[in-house]
Amino acid sequence: MNSIDSQQIPNIPASNHSKVVIVGGGFAGLKLARKLMKKDFQVILLDKNNYHQFQPLFYQVATAGLEPSAISFPLRKIFHHSKNVVFRMAEVQRIDVNQNRLYTDIGYINYDHLVLAMGGDTNYFGSKSIEYYAAPMKTVSEALYIRNKVISNYERAINIEKVEHRKYLMNVVIVGGGPTGVELAGAMAELRNNVLPIDYPELNFHNMKVVLIEAGPELLGPMSPEAKSHALKYLQELGVEVMLNTQVKDYDGQIVSLSDDIFLETQTLLWAAGIKPNRIDGLSPEHYAPNGRIYVDSYSQIIDCPGVYALGDVSLLTEEKYPKGHPQVAQVALQQAERLANNLIDAQKGKVLKPFRYKDLGSMATIGKKRAVVDLPFIKFQGLLAWLTWLFVHLMAILGVKNRLFVFLNWSWNYLSFDPSLRLLIKPKYVRESERKELIEQK
Repeated sequence: MNSIDSQQIPNIPASNHSKVVIVGGGFAGLKLARKLMKKDFQVILLDKNNYHQFQPLFYQVATAGLEPSAISFPLRKIFHHSKNVVFRMAEVQRIDVNQNRLYTDIGYINYDHLVLAMGGDTNYFGSKSIEYYAAPMKTVSEALYIRNKVISNYERAINIEKVEHRKYLMNVVIVGGGPTGVELAGAMAELRNNVLPIDYPELNFHNMKVVLIEAGPELLGPMSPEAKSHALKYLQELGVEVMLNTQVKDYDGQIVSLSDDIFLETQTLLWAAGIKPNRIDGLSPEHYAPNGRIYVDSYSQIIDCPGVYALGDVSLLTEEKYPKGHPQVAQVALQQAERLANNLIDAQKGKVLKPFRYKDLGSMATIGKKRAVVDLPFIKFQGLLAWLTWLFVHLMAILGVKNRLFVFLNWSWNYLSFDPSLRLLIKPKYVRESERKELIEQK
């Protein structure tokens, strides 16, 4: 045990209220903290970042449609007027369930109720080379990295004389045919078709490939057949090469090796193929499913861990309708958080607790301008109306009036001008080791 482990997190106000410690400021953690705000609890919210990230719009940051601050919201600002919610920026390390204690990199904290809502990270399915060279998109900083990488590649390509030597810089390969991959492929294709040729008239963008690779037989796996077929049609209309039933075997930074001995040249491999839950030490192997999610009961409590709960991507509740657990989407996290908040409040009042029941509100995906697919429980539709519905739903889900206004103005300008204005190459001084090696080799 190091010196920080042995210290209690400083400056946590003393309170006679029941202490609820929430790990993660994503959809589930933030929803729970807001529901318990101004209630008879002391809420301690922990996150490794000091802001909430609106993940469904990461792809728009990656394709220069939105600035990072438009989909990021300071956690402290949300709780300015709350006396019972405390935020600390920290990384959790382990739990001691016997002492009701959580250890972090800034010290430990005791709890009455502990809620794990750490979300998920990119799943590379065991491939170290893909993990090293591919670009994931699970955070705002990773989305910004993709934007910088794409723009930087074209700035480099314009200085290369031979067309065949430019291809690996210009091509974009996206792995994963879920909503993230489909939306990213559509946005990249529209950049290629409408924006980049104006910025770089010296380059021939007919030579640029946008390739979407999916290991399964269809795109948008959980959605309706109508949504799948329209998504494929929309992507093909935009000029995206869609490769189904195709697996990525390896990637060395320039060559993507596929099944059936197919090879693609690209320096931009965007990985949107899987998710794995973040883990924390202190739970036994029996608490985890084979996919890394934590078994919970119908009240979101971890099996055999009284007072410890798991929400969102890290939790696994098996039901007759969902034998493999609920989908790892925002709606599940939000509904779980609301049910748990109500149960914690009801428990204080001596009321009977209610089990969690997921209500599927539908799913949607957008594929470029004026193209989207929407599956609602009572209706399914595609095209312009679906696109407008997608815009409205996501706009209303963004935190903060100012952020909604900025996003609305950005979308309006992009719709009228088809010229996103955020194609700035702003790179941090730090260079990834893979890029450092590449720069040395070029010299």
